[in-house]
Amino acid sequence: MIIGVLAGEGVGPEVVPVALSLLEALTRDSRRPFQIRYGGAIGQESTKICGKSLSDEIIQFIGDIFAEGGALFCGPGGGRFVYELRKEFSLFCKFTPIQPFPELSRTGPLRPEIVEGVDILAVREGLGGLYQGDWQRGADPRAGQWASQTLRYTEEMVRNILGVAIEAAQGRRNQLHVVLKPGGAPAISSLWRECTQEMAAAAGVRWVELEIDNAAYQIAANPRQFDVIVSPNMFGDVLADCGSVALASRGLSFSANFNLSGHGVYQTGHGAARDIAGQGVANPIGQILSLGMMLRESFGWPEADEALRTAVRAALRDGLSTADIPLPGGTILSTKDFGEAVRQRLPT
Repeated sequence: MIIGVLAGEGVGPEVVPVALSLLEALTRDSRRPFQIRYGGAIGQESTKICGKSLSDEIIQFIGDIFAEGGALFCGPGGGRFVYELRKEFSLFCKFTPIQPFPELSRTGPLRPEIVEGVDILAVREGLGGLYQGDWQRGADPRAGQWASQTLRYTEEMVRNILGVAIEAAQGRRNQLHVVLKPGGAPAISSLWRECTQEMAAAAGVRWVELEIDNAAYQIAANPRQFDVIVSPNMFGDVLADCGSVALASRGLSFSANFNLSGHGVYQTGHGAARDIAGQGVANPIGQILSLGMMLRESFGWPEADEALRTAVRAALRDGLSTADIPLPGGTILSTKDFGEAVRQRLPT
């Protein structure tokens, strides 16, 4: 079993090793022979070296990992890295689970009664929309400089992501929220709506349409109403970050990108956080949870995912945390020390 690792930039080289140290502890007595392979620079660091955030070298590295049935465990990368990665490997589907830990219910910005029982799966389309549209810059003698970027979806793209979201809803609470903007993007919204009406009816899944501005409010004000949320690329990006407020910190957010072949890329849901890089204060929980998701989804080891979650929660219950989620009367630990606290609480 092969895991390709890209530590990334910013806090990536701090949180990725913490997660991998837990993988080492989990596999010590498991008879699961994971082979770890390391790739090079991505994002802004790669751009400085070769002019591209996703280099030919890294494309080859990831392609080899996927060809051998492996998965990619990835730290944050800036610039166009994630968008080019999705395009290169047809990673059309992004999953972002939003499941707050009860131990942090009094730590985050939302009241405990708001986050209690929240369990959301945000499903985001990754190959279309504004982020993957062509862009141009120019100048007009009268109006000055101009910029444009296309927003486009095909029926195939929409049906692919809706199929995933509907199947996920069938395995959960059978409810789907589709996030659109009929007034602002009427053509795109009508295409998504027509496909949803047909596919959800055929699958027997209840569905509700929400406009993006209302959805952003609702996911913070009343997140318990949601089960599976599906949305176009940019809307999904916004909603996943809005939803992370229920987690108490973006440091706990994590995600995975998949293509139709089942190849997976597992990351945190936060960025490089360059402002705190190198200080040893970054929260590694999101990276740890993305590791658990990878072991469950790509390597069929749900027990490892559960063990990681149990150990993280045990550390939190003991009052241990990083600085972004201070617990009443608790102890603030560094990134590395919190990882060690989690390791000590892994089931034996």
